[in-house]
Amino acid sequence: MKLRNQVLVLQIVVIVLSLGVGFGVLISGSGDRLRDEYAQRALAIARSVASDQQVRSEVTRYSRLIPGALDPTRAALEDGPLEQQALAVAARTGALFVVIADDRGIRLAHPEVDKLGQPLSTDPFRALSGSDDLATERGTLGESVRAKTPIRASDGRIVGLVSVGISTEQVRQDIRGDIVTTTALAAAALLVGIVGSVLLSRRWRRLTLGLEPDQLSELVREQEAVLHSIGDGVVAADARGIVRVINDRARDLLAITGDVGDRIDDIGLTPRVLEVAHDPVETPRAAAVGDRIVLVSSRQVRRDGRDLGLVVSVIDRTDVEGLTQEVASIKAMTDALRAQRHESANRIHVVAGLIRQGHADAALEYLDEVAGTGRFAIETPGLDNVAEPHLRAFLDAKAASAREHGVTLVLGPQTWIDGELTSPVDVITIVGNLVDNAIDAASTGAREPRTVEVEVVADGDTVHVTVNDSGDGIAFDDRDDVFVEGVTSHRDSTVPGGRGMGLALSRQSARGHGGDVTIGDPGGEVSGENPLGGAVMVARIPGVLRAARTMSGGV
Repeated sequence: MKLRNQVLVLQIVVIVLSLGVGFGVLISGSGDRLRDEYAQRALAIARSVASDQQVRSEVTRYSRLIPGALDPTRAALEDGPLEQQALAVAARTGALFVVIADDRGIRLAHPEVDKLGQPLSTDPFRALSGSDDLATERGTLGESVRAKTPIRASDGRIVGLVSVGISTEQVRQDIRGDIVTTTALAAAALLVGIVGSVLLSRRWRRLTLGLEPDQLSELVREQEAVLHSIGDGVVAADARGIVRVINDRARDLLAITGDVGDRIDDIGLTPRVLEVAHDPVETPRAAAVGDRIVLVSSRQVRRDGRDLGLVVSVIDRTDVEGLTQEVASIKAMTDALRAQRHESANRIHVVAGLIRQGHADAALEYLDEVAGTGRFAIETPGLDNVAEPHLRAFLDAKAASAREHGVTLVLGPQTWIDGELTSPVDVITIVGNLVDNAIDAASTGAREPRTVEVEVVADGDTVHVTVNDSGDGIAFDDRDDVFVEGVTSHRDSTVPGGRGMGLALSRQSARGHGGDVTIGDPGGEVSGENPLGGAVMVARIPGVLRAARTMSGGV
Protein backbone atom coordinates (compact mmCIF):
# COMPACT_ATOMS: atom_id res chain seq x y z
CA MET A 1 0.00 0.00 0.00
CA LYS A 2 1.26 3.46 -0.86
CA LEU A 3 2.32 5.62 2.04
CA ARG A 4 -0.29 8.30 1.37
CA ASN A 5 -3.00 5.60 1.53
CA GLN A 6 -1.49 4.26 4.74
CA VAL A 7 -1.56 7.75 6.21
CA LEU A 8 -5.17 8.16 5.07
CA VAL A 9 -6.19 4.90 6.75
CA LEU A 10 -4.24 5.81 9.89
CA GLN A 11 -5.92 9.20 10.08
CA ILE A 12 -9.36 7.61 9.72
CA VAL A 13 -8.55 5.03 12.42
CA VAL A 14 -7.33 7.76 14.77
CA ILE A 15 -10.49 9.80 14.13
CA VAL A 16 -12.72 6.76 14.74
CA LEU A 17 -10.90 5.82 17.94
CA SER A 18 -10.95 9.39 19.21
CA LEU A 19 -14.64 9.74 18.50
CA GLY A 20 -15.34 6.32 20.00
CA VAL A 21 -13.55 7.15 23.24
CA GLY A 22 -15.20 10.54 23.49
CA PHE A 23 -18.58 9.10 22.60
CA GLY A 24 -18.23 6.35 25.22
CA VAL A 25 -17.17 8.77 27.95
CA LEU A 26 -20.03 11.11 27.09
CA ILE A 27 -22.68 8.39 26.96
CA SER A 28 -21.46 6.58 30.06
CA GLY A 29 -21.90 9.67 32.17
CA SER A 30 -24.99 11.06 30.50
CA GLY A 31 -27.41 8.89 32.59
CA ASP A 32 -26.05 10.00 35.95
CA ARG A 33 -25.79 13.55 34.72
CA LEU A 34 -29.40 13.66 33.58
CA ARG A 35 -30.61 12.05 36.81
CA ASP A 36 -28.77 14.69 38.79
CA GLU A 37 -30.23 17.40 36.61
CA TYR A 38 -33.77 16.07 37.01
CA ALA A 39 -33.27 15.61 40.77
CA GLN A 40 -32.21 19.24 41.06
CA ARG A 41 -35.19 20.23 38.94
CA ALA A 42 -37.53 18.25 41.21
CA LEU A 43 -35.94 19.81 44.30
CA ALA A 44 -36.43 23.29 42.87
CA ILE A 45 -40.14 22.54 42.29
CA ALA A 46 -40.50 21.10 45.79
CA ARG A 47 -38.87 24.10 47.42
CA SER A 48 -41.03 26.44 45.41
CA VAL A 49 -44.19 24.64 46.63
CA ALA A 50 -42.89 24.38 50.22
CA SER A 51 -42.22 28.09 50.36
CA ASP A 52 -45.71 29.03 49.18
CA GLN A 53 -47.52 30.86 51.99
CA GLN A 54 -50.88 29.20 51.34
CA VAL A 55 -49.27 25.74 51.37
CA ARG A 56 -47.53 26.49 54.64
CA SER A 57 -50.74 27.73 56.24
CA GLU A 58 -52.85 24.78 55.08
CA VAL A 59 -50.26 22.17 56.13
CA THR A 60 -49.86 23.88 59.53
CA ARG A 61 -53.61 23.35 60.15
CA TYR A 62 -53.02 19.56 59.91
CA SER A 63 -49.84 19.44 61.98
CA ARG A 64 -50.00 17.36 65.16
CA LEU A 65 -47.91 20.01 66.88
CA ILE A 66 -50.80 22.42 66.72
CA PRO A 67 -53.58 21.98 69.39
CA GLY A 68 -56.88 21.21 67.74
CA ALA A 69 -55.29 20.12 64.43
CA LEU A 70 -57.69 18.92 61.74
CA ASP A 71 -58.03 15.30 60.82
CA PRO A 72 -56.75 14.72 57.24
CA THR A 73 -59.74 12.91 55.75
CA ARG A 74 -60.00 12.19 52.07
CA ALA A 75 -63.32 13.99 51.72
CA ALA A 76 -61.89 17.16 53.19
CA LEU A 77 -58.71 16.99 51.13
CA GLU A 78 -60.10 16.03 47.74
CA ASP A 79 -61.41 19.49 46.93
CA GLY A 80 -59.03 21.34 49.20
CA PRO A 81 -56.56 24.05 48.13
CA LEU A 82 -53.52 21.80 48.63
CA GLU A 83 -54.80 19.19 46.15
CA GLN A 84 -55.64 21.82 43.55
CA GLN A 85 -52.31 23.56 43.87
CA ALA A 86 -50.35 20.30 43.73
CA LEU A 87 -52.15 19.21 40.57
CA ALA A 88 -51.63 22.63 38.99
CA VAL A 89 -47.91 22.62 39.74
CA ALA A 90 -47.51 19.07 38.37
CA ALA A 91 -49.30 19.98 35.16
CA ARG A 92 -47.33 23.18 34.75
CA THR A 93 -43.88 21.66 35.36
CA GLY A 94 -44.38 18.25 33.71
CA ALA A 95 -43.61 16.43 36.95
CA LEU A 96 -44.91 12.91 37.45
CA PHE A 97 -46.39 13.95 40.80
CA VAL A 98 -46.43 16.64 43.45
CA VAL A 99 -47.31 15.20 46.85
CA ILE A 100 -47.82 17.18 50.04
CA ALA A 101 -47.78 15.43 53.44
CA ASP A 102 -48.08 16.52 57.07
CA ASP A 103 -45.49 15.95 59.81
CA ARG A 104 -46.73 12.38 60.26
CA GLY A 105 -46.25 11.44 56.59
CA ILE A 106 -49.98 11.49 55.80
CA ARG A 107 -50.74 12.59 52.26
CA LEU A 108 -52.56 15.92 52.09
CA ALA A 109 -52.29 16.19 48.29
CA HIS A 110 -51.76 13.41 45.74
CA PRO A 111 -52.49 12.87 42.00
CA GLU A 112 -54.66 9.85 42.89
CA VAL A 113 -57.42 11.02 45.21
CA ASP A 114 -57.93 7.57 46.70
CA LYS A 115 -54.48 7.86 48.20
CA LEU A 116 -55.34 11.04 50.12
CA GLY A 117 -55.20 10.67 53.87
CA GLN A 118 -52.93 7.63 53.60
CA PRO A 119 -49.26 7.38 54.63
CA LEU A 120 -46.49 8.01 52.09
CA SER A 121 -45.17 4.94 50.24
CA THR A 122 -41.57 6.05 50.78
CA ASP A 123 -39.68 7.03 53.91
CA PRO A 124 -40.28 10.71 54.88
CA PHE A 125 -37.87 10.69 57.80
CA ARG A 126 -35.02 12.67 56.20
CA ALA A 127 -37.27 15.46 54.96
CA LEU A 128 -39.17 15.67 58.26
CA SER A 129 -35.80 15.89 59.99
CA GLY A 130 -35.15 19.17 58.15
CA SER A 131 -32.96 17.97 55.27
CA ASP A 132 -33.57 17.72 51.52
CA ASP A 133 -33.84 14.17 50.30
CA LEU A 134 -32.86 13.27 46.68
CA ALA A 135 -33.28 9.70 45.47
CA THR A 136 -34.47 7.43 42.68
CA GLU A 137 -37.27 5.36 44.16
CA ARG A 138 -40.31 3.36 43.16
CA GLY A 139 -43.62 4.41 44.63
CA THR A 140 -47.30 3.98 43.85
CA LEU A 141 -46.88 5.93 40.58
CA GLY A 142 -43.85 3.97 39.45
CA GLU A 143 -40.11 4.63 39.49
CA SER A 144 -39.10 8.26 39.56
CA VAL A 145 -36.32 10.66 40.39
CA ARG A 146 -37.76 12.47 43.38
CA ALA A 147 -36.93 15.21 45.81
CA LYS A 148 -38.42 15.78 49.29
CA THR A 149 -38.10 19.04 51.16
CA PRO A 150 -39.57 20.11 54.53
CA ILE A 151 -42.42 22.60 54.98
CA ARG A 152 -41.91 24.98 57.86
CA ALA A 153 -44.47 26.95 59.79
CA SER A 154 -44.10 30.67 60.35
CA ASP A 155 -42.29 29.97 63.63
CA GLY A 156 -39.80 27.64 61.87
CA ARG A 157 -41.23 24.35 63.01
CA ILE A 158 -41.40 21.51 60.48
CA VAL A 159 -45.04 20.86 59.81
CA GLY A 160 -44.86 18.67 56.72
CA LEU A 161 -43.06 17.98 53.46
CA VAL A 162 -43.36 18.30 49.69
CA SER A 163 -42.34 15.38 47.48
CA VAL A 164 -41.87 15.98 43.72
CA GLY A 165 -41.07 13.15 41.31
CA ILE A 166 -40.05 13.04 37.64
CA SER A 167 -40.54 9.73 35.85
CA THR A 168 -37.38 7.81 35.05
CA GLU A 169 -38.97 6.95 31.68
CA GLN A 170 -38.67 10.61 30.78
CA VAL A 171 -35.05 10.51 31.89
CA ARG A 172 -34.44 7.50 29.65
CA GLN A 173 -36.10 9.27 26.72
CA ASP A 174 -33.85 12.25 27.19
CA ILE A 175 -30.83 9.94 27.41
CA ARG A 176 -31.85 8.29 24.14
CA GLY A 177 -32.26 11.72 22.56
CA ASP A 178 -28.78 12.70 23.76
CA ILE A 179 -27.36 9.47 22.36
CA VAL A 180 -29.00 10.09 18.97
CA THR A 181 -27.74 13.69 18.90
CA THR A 182 -24.26 12.70 20.01
CA THR A 183 -24.17 9.88 17.46
CA ALA A 184 -25.19 12.27 14.70
CA LEU A 185 -22.49 14.73 15.75
CA ALA A 186 -19.91 11.94 15.92
CA ALA A 187 -20.93 10.70 12.46
CA ALA A 188 -20.70 14.25 11.09
CA ALA A 189 -17.29 14.70 12.71
CA LEU A 190 -16.16 11.36 11.29
CA LEU A 191 -17.37 12.36 7.83
CA VAL A 192 -15.59 15.72 8.05
CA GLY A 193 -12.44 13.96 9.24
CA ILE A 194 -12.56 11.44 6.39
CA VAL A 195 -13.17 14.17 3.80
CA GLY A 196 -10.34 16.24 5.28
CA SER A 197 -8.03 13.23 5.23
CA VAL A 198 -8.89 12.49 1.61
CA LEU A 199 -8.28 16.12 0.63
CA LEU A 200 -5.00 16.09 2.54
CA SER A 201 -4.00 12.90 0.73
CA ARG A 202 -4.81 14.47 -2.65
CA ARG A 203 -2.85 17.61 -1.76
CA TRP A 204 0.07 15.46 -0.71
CA ARG A 205 -0.11 13.69 -4.04
CA ARG A 206 -0.08 17.02 -5.89
CA LEU A 207 2.82 18.36 -3.85
CA THR A 208 4.90 15.22 -4.35
CA LEU A 209 3.82 14.74 -7.99
CA GLY A 210 2.59 11.28 -7.09
CA LEU A 211 6.03 10.15 -5.84
CA GLU A 212 6.49 7.99 -2.77
CA PRO A 213 8.97 8.97 -0.01
CA ASP A 214 11.53 6.39 -1.14
CA GLN A 215 11.22 7.73 -4.68
CA LEU A 216 11.64 11.29 -3.40
CA SER A 217 14.77 10.40 -1.45
CA GLU A 218 16.17 8.60 -4.47
CA LEU A 219 15.32 11.61 -6.62
CA VAL A 220 17.17 13.92 -4.23
CA ARG A 221 20.25 11.70 -4.35
CA GLU A 222 20.16 11.59 -8.13
CA GLN A 223 19.68 15.34 -8.30
CA GLU A 224 22.68 15.98 -6.09
CA ALA A 225 24.78 13.56 -8.11
CA VAL A 226 23.72 14.90 -11.50
CA LEU A 227 23.39 18.62 -10.92
CA HIS A 228 26.78 18.98 -9.27
CA SER A 229 28.63 16.81 -11.79
CA ILE A 230 27.42 18.20 -15.12
CA GLY A 231 29.39 20.90 -16.88
CA ASP A 232 26.38 23.18 -17.40
CA GLY A 233 25.05 25.56 -14.80
CA VAL A 234 21.50 24.97 -13.60
CA VAL A 235 19.23 27.33 -11.64
CA ALA A 236 15.64 26.30 -10.90
CA ALA A 237 12.91 28.52 -9.45
CA ASP A 238 9.34 27.62 -8.57
CA ALA A 239 6.21 29.34 -9.88
CA ARG A 240 6.51 32.03 -7.18
CA GLY A 241 10.05 32.93 -8.22
CA ILE A 242 11.72 31.26 -5.22
CA VAL A 243 15.04 29.59 -6.06
CA ARG A 244 14.98 25.86 -5.32
CA VAL A 245 18.15 24.59 -7.03
CA ILE A 246 21.56 26.13 -7.74
CA ASN A 247 24.42 23.88 -8.73
CA ASP A 248 28.08 24.74 -8.26
CA ARG A 249 28.68 25.42 -11.95
CA ALA A 250 25.88 27.99 -12.04
CA ARG A 251 27.35 29.78 -9.01
CA ASP A 252 30.68 30.00 -10.79
CA LEU A 253 29.39 31.06 -14.21
CA LEU A 254 26.75 33.56 -13.05
CA ALA A 255 28.61 34.90 -9.98
CA ILE A 256 25.55 34.14 -7.82
CA THR A 257 25.60 35.77 -4.38
CA GLY A 258 22.26 34.47 -3.07
CA ASP A 259 21.20 31.01 -1.97
CA VAL A 260 18.39 28.51 -2.26
CA GLY A 261 15.22 29.97 -0.76
CA ASP A 262 15.88 33.53 -1.97
CA ARG A 263 13.86 35.17 -4.71
CA ILE A 264 15.49 34.85 -8.10
CA ASP A 265 15.60 38.65 -8.35
CA ASP A 266 17.81 38.78 -5.24
CA ILE A 267 20.59 36.30 -6.04
CA GLY A 268 22.78 38.70 -8.02
CA LEU A 269 21.96 37.88 -11.66
CA THR A 270 22.80 40.42 -14.37
CA PRO A 271 19.81 42.14 -16.06
CA ARG A 272 20.17 40.08 -19.25
CA VAL A 273 20.34 36.77 -17.38
CA LEU A 274 17.44 37.86 -15.14
CA GLU A 275 15.36 38.60 -18.22
CA VAL A 276 15.91 35.03 -19.42
CA ALA A 277 15.12 33.73 -15.92
CA HIS A 278 11.73 35.44 -15.94
CA ASP A 279 10.53 34.36 -19.39
CA PRO A 280 11.11 31.01 -21.14
CA VAL A 281 13.83 31.37 -23.80
CA GLU A 282 14.71 28.05 -25.40
CA THR A 283 17.10 29.62 -27.95
CA PRO A 284 20.31 30.37 -26.02
CA ARG A 285 21.15 34.02 -25.50
CA ALA A 286 24.65 35.29 -25.00
CA ALA A 287 25.31 37.30 -21.86
CA ALA A 288 28.39 38.84 -20.30
CA VAL A 289 28.96 38.05 -16.62
CA GLY A 290 32.16 39.50 -15.25
CA ASP A 291 34.95 38.42 -17.58
CA ARG A 292 32.91 35.54 -18.97
CA ILE A 293 30.59 35.13 -21.92
CA VAL A 294 27.82 32.61 -21.25
CA LEU A 295 24.90 31.18 -23.19
CA VAL A 296 21.69 31.26 -21.15
CA SER A 297 18.39 29.55 -21.91
CA SER A 298 15.32 28.74 -19.84
CA ARG A 299 12.46 26.31 -19.99
CA GLN A 300 9.13 26.25 -18.20
CA VAL A 301 8.38 23.04 -16.33
CA ARG A 302 4.83 21.70 -16.24
CA ARG A 303 3.39 18.44 -14.97
CA ASP A 304 -0.26 17.40 -14.98
CA GLY A 305 -1.12 20.91 -16.16
CA ARG A 306 0.55 22.47 -13.14
CA ASP A 307 3.17 25.23 -13.43
CA LEU A 308 6.26 24.11 -11.50
CA GLY A 309 8.46 27.09 -12.42
CA LEU A 310 11.48 27.67 -14.67
CA VAL A 311 14.82 25.94 -15.14
CA VAL A 312 17.69 28.12 -16.36
CA SER A 313 20.62 26.44 -18.14
CA VAL A 314 24.00 28.14 -18.46
CA ILE A 315 26.88 27.21 -20.78
CA ASP A 316 30.31 28.85 -20.66
CA ARG A 317 31.20 30.42 -24.01
CA THR A 318 34.28 32.31 -22.84
CA ASP A 319 36.75 29.77 -24.19
CA VAL A 320 34.77 29.49 -27.41
CA GLU A 321 34.76 33.27 -27.76
CA GLY A 322 38.53 33.35 -27.26
CA LEU A 323 39.02 30.62 -29.83
CA THR A 324 36.71 32.51 -32.18
CA GLN A 325 38.88 35.60 -31.89
CA GLU A 326 42.02 33.59 -32.49
CA VAL A 327 40.44 31.83 -35.46
CA ALA A 328 39.34 35.20 -36.80
CA SER A 329 42.92 36.48 -36.50
CA ILE A 330 44.26 33.36 -38.22
CA LYS A 331 41.66 33.73 -40.96
CA ALA A 332 42.62 37.35 -41.47
CA MET A 333 46.28 36.39 -41.75
CA THR A 334 45.37 33.54 -44.10
CA ASP A 335 43.43 35.95 -46.28
CA ALA A 336 46.39 38.28 -46.24
CA LEU A 337 48.76 35.47 -47.29
CA ARG A 338 46.35 34.41 -50.00
CA ALA A 339 46.20 37.98 -51.33
CA GLN A 340 49.98 38.19 -51.13
CA ARG A 341 50.28 34.91 -52.99
CA HIS A 342 48.04 36.21 -55.76
CA GLU A 343 50.09 39.41 -55.96
CA SER A 344 53.37 37.48 -56.11
CA ALA A 345 51.96 35.23 -58.82
CA ASN A 346 50.89 38.27 -60.80
CA ARG A 347 54.39 39.75 -60.54
CA ILE A 348 55.98 36.49 -61.65
CA HIS A 349 53.63 36.37 -64.63
CA VAL A 350 54.63 39.92 -65.59
CA VAL A 351 58.35 39.13 -65.39
CA ALA A 352 57.92 35.86 -67.31
CA GLY A 353 55.95 37.62 -70.04
CA LEU A 354 58.51 40.37 -70.45
CA ILE A 355 61.35 37.87 -70.75
CA ARG A 356 59.48 35.70 -73.31
CA GLN A 357 58.88 38.80 -75.42
CA GLY A 358 62.55 39.70 -75.28
CA HIS A 359 62.12 42.70 -73.03
CA ALA A 360 64.79 41.73 -70.53
CA ASP A 361 65.58 45.32 -69.68
CA ALA A 362 61.96 46.07 -68.86
CA ALA A 363 61.84 42.93 -66.73
CA LEU A 364 64.89 44.06 -64.79
CA GLU A 365 63.38 47.51 -64.25
CA TYR A 366 60.16 45.91 -62.98
CA LEU A 367 62.10 43.68 -60.60
CA ASP A 368 64.07 46.66 -59.33
CA GLU A 369 60.83 48.49 -58.68
CA VAL A 370 59.34 45.74 -56.53
CA ALA A 371 62.52 44.34 -54.99
CA GLY A 372 62.65 44.63 -51.22
CA THR A 373 59.11 45.90 -50.93
CA GLY A 374 55.71 44.30 -50.36
CA ARG A 375 52.20 45.24 -51.20
CA PHE A 376 51.13 45.56 -47.59
CA ALA A 377 53.98 47.80 -46.59
CA ILE A 378 53.16 50.10 -49.46
CA GLU A 379 49.41 50.19 -48.84
CA THR A 380 49.50 50.34 -45.03
CA PRO A 381 51.46 53.48 -44.25
CA GLY A 382 52.69 53.79 -40.68
CA LEU A 383 52.93 50.04 -40.04
CA ASP A 384 56.66 50.47 -39.45
CA ASN A 385 55.71 52.45 -36.32
CA VAL A 386 54.21 49.29 -34.83
CA ALA A 387 57.12 47.27 -33.49
CA GLU A 388 55.04 44.99 -31.27
CA PRO A 389 54.88 41.71 -33.25
CA HIS A 390 51.33 40.66 -32.34
CA LEU A 391 49.75 44.00 -33.20
CA ARG A 392 51.88 44.42 -36.32
CA ALA A 393 50.88 41.03 -37.72
CA PHE A 394 47.25 41.58 -36.75
CA LEU A 395 46.98 45.05 -38.31
CA ASP A 396 48.80 43.86 -41.43
CA ALA A 397 46.31 41.02 -41.81
CA LYS A 398 43.30 43.24 -41.06
CA ALA A 399 44.44 45.70 -43.75
CA ALA A 400 44.39 42.92 -46.33
CA SER A 401 41.02 41.66 -45.06
CA ALA A 402 39.58 45.19 -45.21
CA ARG A 403 40.67 45.58 -48.82
CA GLU A 404 38.73 42.45 -49.73
CA HIS A 405 35.63 44.20 -48.33
CA GLY A 406 36.38 47.32 -50.33
CA VAL A 407 37.65 49.21 -47.28
CA THR A 408 41.02 50.89 -46.84
CA LEU A 409 42.58 50.49 -43.43
CA VAL A 410 45.10 53.17 -42.53
CA LEU A 411 47.13 53.85 -39.39
CA GLY A 412 46.79 57.24 -37.76
CA PRO A 413 49.71 59.68 -37.78
CA GLN A 414 50.24 59.35 -34.01
CA THR A 415 50.61 55.57 -34.17
CA TRP A 416 53.63 54.40 -32.25
CA ILE A 417 54.02 51.29 -30.18
CA ASP A 418 57.12 49.47 -29.09
CA GLY A 419 57.81 46.71 -26.62
CA GLU A 420 55.91 43.47 -26.15
CA LEU A 421 52.33 42.77 -25.08
CA THR A 422 51.95 40.90 -21.78
CA SER A 423 48.30 40.01 -22.56
CA PRO A 424 48.24 39.69 -26.35
CA VAL A 425 44.96 37.73 -26.45
CA ASP A 426 43.06 40.42 -24.49
CA VAL A 427 44.55 43.30 -26.48
CA ILE A 428 43.94 41.60 -29.85
CA THR A 429 40.38 40.80 -28.72
CA ILE A 430 39.69 44.44 -27.87
CA VAL A 431 41.36 45.92 -30.96
CA GLY A 432 39.97 43.19 -33.21
CA ASN A 433 36.35 43.80 -32.15
CA LEU A 434 36.73 47.56 -32.63
CA VAL A 435 38.35 47.15 -36.05
CA ASP A 436 35.85 44.49 -37.20
CA ASN A 437 32.91 46.70 -36.26
CA ALA A 438 34.54 49.66 -38.03
CA ILE A 439 35.13 47.62 -41.21
CA ASP A 440 31.50 46.42 -41.16
CA ALA A 441 30.26 49.99 -40.69
CA ALA A 442 32.48 51.39 -43.44
CA SER A 443 31.65 48.62 -45.93
CA THR A 444 27.89 49.17 -45.48
CA GLY A 445 28.02 52.96 -45.17
CA ALA A 446 27.16 55.47 -47.87
CA ARG A 447 30.34 57.55 -47.70
CA GLU A 448 33.21 57.19 -50.13
CA PRO A 449 36.00 56.37 -49.90
CA ARG A 450 35.31 53.59 -47.44
CA THR A 451 38.01 54.00 -44.85
CA VAL A 452 38.96 52.86 -41.36
CA GLU A 453 41.64 54.70 -39.43
CA VAL A 454 43.33 52.95 -36.52
CA GLU A 455 45.64 54.74 -34.15
CA VAL A 456 47.59 52.77 -31.55
CA VAL A 457 49.74 54.70 -29.07
CA ALA A 458 51.88 53.41 -26.20
CA ASP A 459 52.08 55.36 -22.94
CA GLY A 460 54.31 53.48 -20.55
CA ASP A 461 52.62 50.13 -19.97
CA THR A 462 49.28 51.45 -21.28
CA VAL A 463 47.99 51.02 -24.82
CA HIS A 464 45.61 53.66 -26.20
CA VAL A 465 43.55 52.70 -29.24
CA THR A 466 41.37 54.96 -31.40
CA VAL A 467 39.32 53.55 -34.28
CA ASN A 468 37.41 55.81 -36.68
CA ASP A 469 35.36 54.68 -39.68
CA SER A 470 33.54 56.30 -42.58
CA GLY A 471 30.24 54.56 -41.80
CA ASP A 472 26.90 56.12 -40.92
CA GLY A 473 27.59 56.33 -37.17
CA ILE A 474 25.79 54.83 -34.18
CA ALA A 475 22.06 54.58 -34.85
CA PHE A 476 20.86 53.90 -31.28
CA ASP A 477 19.06 56.64 -29.35
CA ASP A 478 21.21 55.84 -26.36
CA ARG A 479 24.66 55.33 -27.82
CA ASP A 480 25.80 53.31 -24.79
CA ASP A 481 23.38 50.56 -25.88
CA VAL A 482 26.14 49.28 -28.20
CA PHE A 483 27.89 47.96 -25.08
CA VAL A 484 24.86 45.95 -23.92
CA GLU A 485 25.26 42.25 -24.65
CA GLY A 486 22.99 41.04 -27.41
CA VAL A 487 22.32 44.53 -28.82
CA THR A 488 23.32 44.67 -32.48
CA SER A 489 22.19 46.06 -35.82
CA HIS A 490 23.22 42.82 -37.54
CA ARG A 491 21.30 39.55 -37.36
CA ASP A 492 23.11 36.26 -37.81
CA SER A 493 21.38 33.03 -36.79
CA THR A 494 24.59 31.05 -37.32
CA VAL A 495 26.26 32.63 -34.29
CA PRO A 496 25.43 30.74 -31.02
CA GLY A 497 23.64 33.10 -28.69
CA GLY A 498 23.37 35.76 -31.39
CA ARG A 499 25.65 38.66 -32.25
CA GLY A 500 26.14 41.81 -30.25
CA MET A 501 28.80 40.49 -27.89
CA GLY A 502 31.95 42.04 -29.39
CA LEU A 503 31.83 45.51 -27.85
CA ALA A 504 30.45 44.15 -24.56
CA LEU A 505 33.33 41.69 -24.38
CA SER A 506 35.85 44.39 -25.34
CA ARG A 507 34.65 46.74 -22.63
CA GLN A 508 34.63 44.00 -19.99
CA SER A 509 38.11 42.86 -21.01
CA ALA A 510 39.44 46.43 -20.86
CA ARG A 511 37.81 47.03 -17.50
CA GLY A 512 39.33 43.82 -16.27
CA HIS A 513 42.72 45.48 -16.79
CA GLY A 514 41.60 48.71 -15.14
CA GLY A 515 40.82 50.49 -18.42
CA ASP A 516 37.70 51.06 -20.48
CA VAL A 517 36.20 51.26 -23.96
CA THR A 518 34.17 54.39 -24.67
CA ILE A 519 32.56 56.25 -27.56
CA GLY A 520 34.59 59.29 -28.56
CA ASP A 521 32.06 60.41 -31.16
CA PRO A 522 28.84 58.66 -32.24
CA GLY A 523 29.43 59.91 -35.78
CA GLY A 524 26.97 60.90 -38.44
CA GLU A 525 28.63 64.05 -39.73
CA VAL A 526 32.11 64.92 -41.01
CA SER A 527 33.95 67.44 -38.83
CA GLY A 528 37.46 68.56 -38.05
CA GLU A 529 37.61 66.18 -35.08
CA ASN A 530 35.92 63.41 -37.07
CA PRO A 531 37.25 63.61 -40.64
CA LEU A 532 35.73 60.26 -41.69
CA GLY A 533 32.25 61.05 -40.30
CA GLY A 534 31.62 57.65 -38.69
CA ALA A 535 31.85 56.46 -35.11
CA VAL A 536 35.00 57.04 -33.09
CA MET A 537 35.75 54.32 -30.52
CA VAL A 538 38.41 54.84 -27.87
CA ALA A 539 40.04 52.11 -25.77
CA ARG A 540 42.49 52.44 -22.88
CA ILE A 541 44.22 49.23 -21.77
CA PRO A 542 46.68 49.74 -18.90
CA GLY A 543 49.28 47.26 -17.69
CA VAL A 544 49.50 45.22 -20.91
CA LEU A 545 52.76 46.46 -22.43
CA ARG A 546 56.30 45.57 -21.42
CA ALA A 547 59.10 47.89 -22.52
CA ALA A 548 61.31 46.64 -25.37
CA ARG A 549 64.59 45.06 -24.33
CA THR A 550 67.63 47.27 -25.04
CA MET A 551 71.21 46.19 -25.49
CA SER A 552 73.83 47.91 -23.41
CA GLY A 553 77.52 47.45 -23.00
CA GLY A 554 80.85 48.80 -24.19
CA VAL A 555 83.95 47.96 -26.09
